[in-house]
Amino acid sequence: MPRTGPSGPPGQPSRVELALARTRMGVPSVMAFVLAAAAPLTVIAGSASTGYAVTGYVGVPVAYLTVGLVLAVFSVGYVAMARRVRQAGGFYTYVSLGLGRVPGVGAAMVSQLGYNALQISLYGAFGVVAAAVAQAQFGWRLGWWVYAVAGWALVAMLGLRSVKVNGRVLAALLVLELAVVVVFDLALIAHPAGGQVSFAALSPTQLSEAGAAAILVGGIAGFVGYEAAVVFSEEVKDPRRTVARATYLALALIAGLYGLSTWAMTVATGPTNIVAAAQRDGTDLFFYLAAPYLPAPLVDAGRILLLTSLGAALLAFHNMIARYTFCLSREGVLPQSWGRTSRRTGAPVYGSALQSLLAVGVLVVYIGQGLDPMRHLFFYGGVTGGLGVLILMTATSVAVVGYFARHRHAETVWRRLVAPVFSALVLLGILAATVSGFGELLDVSGHSPLRWLLPASFLAAAVAGVVWALILRRVRPTVYAVIGLGPDSLTVTSAPPQASHSLPVAGASHA
Repeated sequence: MPRTGPSGPPGQPSRVELALARTRMGVPSVMAFVLAAAAPLTVIAGSASTGYAVTGYVGVPVAYLTVGLVLAVFSVGYVAMARRVRQAGGFYTYVSLGLGRVPGVGAAMVSQLGYNALQISLYGAFGVVAAAVAQAQFGWRLGWWVYAVAGWALVAMLGLRSVKVNGRVLAALLVLELAVVVVFDLALIAHPAGGQVSFAALSPTQLSEAGAAAILVGGIAGFVGYEAAVVFSEEVKDPRRTVARATYLALALIAGLYGLSTWAMTVATGPTNIVAAAQRDGTDLFFYLAAPYLPAPLVDAGRILLLTSLGAALLAFHNMIARYTFCLSREGVLPQSWGRTSRRTGAPVYGSALQSLLAVGVLVVYIGQGLDPMRHLFFYGGVTGGLGVLILMTATSVAVVGYFARHRHAETVWRRLVAPVFSALVLLGILAATVSGFGELLDVSGHSPLRWLLPASFLAAAVAGVVWALILRRVRPTVYAVIGLGPDSLTVTSAPPQASHSLPVAGASHA
């Protein structure tokens, strides 16, 4: 049923068009988006295998579990703040309310760059995997870009549909994906190399070996998406419970699955042989190892589900980015006309369309230049996007401390201070190691400009955001005043000018 409501000024969106669909999502729906963005099968078959091959590091399983523990501590303060702040802005909102409006807009630009890099990078892998499946199943020999563009068209169409419809599609694909991963894992563990199960890859001593730092940031990139439950906080049935439950359940499931699956691969090959096997078989390693012990149709189904895993991740990230854009536009940081939502579905129409346009523009460049879709698009884009999210998580940990210093509410010292400070210090250490070794992480020469150009892009985005915030403070003070307020910004901006300074503002003390 179309939604009706008061209209805004001529040429401006109405209140209805500036609101996301309410009370549509429960824990299962939110988890479907979160887990789809994390793309478990894509990480296990693609990123983990690549990590073994590129870094030569055997401790990938313990690295994933370690990242899971770090993010669990990060989530303590993150979720505590989510109980108080029901907004779709995610990291942007939290940094704005915790550290101030100027850093908040800087974080917004970093989030736009980072999440778009992650989403668009997936088209490279999607095209390559789809081309391989189509050739194996139907004998079709078409370029990767044909399938990448077809995937883009499907995502662009679904992105305009109701969040409930998207959640159902993702949930169905996810159940099949997780089931296949578990079956494959059990088959590998049941057939250990040399007849003996080895736990060497799970040893904490592996974290002191060369390559550990690179895998830690790669591990964080593999978890990206779990934190996105807060992006749907305006659309859930019970914001105080749904977001927290979905976040913790998704994190536990992802960490357990990554640790189990990457360890199972070392069991099947033997820890000393896993690197050579990954270098030989690449992203087919997971399927190749399971093939002797499982029916061929099941292995083929696994390869097809790798494709659907990539498609689900594309759709999940597309929805996240569209909501970030919607939130920024609703508050006037971006053009407010971009903040419209569909009266019929509640989807952020302009945010979705803009993300689709950016994605197809990048694809055209890669296709026109004949660049390698796996290395130059999927790998470089994924690693770079992961770095952006790592930056945002570090800043958000500090922002949580700042927010609760002014809004203590009923939170414990552990939630509002100890856990956020600890996670900030650990994430800062991982961030420093990542930036210093970014060239090695990309596997490029020491003279390649990419080793500093890609990390510097986030500095440029943050500076651009800071400058824009300062401009807004000077020339559009009404817009500047509502940065980070989410739905409350509609009340503030619609108030009589002479009274606007006295309106209650959530997090009013942020600079």
